[in-house]
Amino acid sequence: MGVTLGIAIYFILWWTVLFAVLPLGVRSHHEAGVKPSDGVDPGAPVVPQLLKKAVITTVVSTVLFAAGWAAWRAGWISLDRLPMPYKSIQL
Repeated sequence: MGVTLGIAIYFILWWTVLFAVLPLGVRSHHEAGVKPSDGVDPGAPVVPQLLKKAVITTVVSTVLFAAGWAAWRAGWISLDRLPMPYKSIQL
């Protein structure tokens, strides 16, 4: 795996984990019993805690990426082991 491919995989993994982490611990204005100010949706989070969620996302993504990289280096994961829906063509 080259550096560019590793960065691309980590980037995609990071965003996927972020979308999984975003709803954790969210309390809307309605749930918190706080009256939203004018122009604010009642379902909007009172305290989104984005920095905390970014740190959690980074830690989880790094652990998952390291596990995947180690599995790839050990030979447990490879493109040759994936089932292909077609037969290879000999030219």
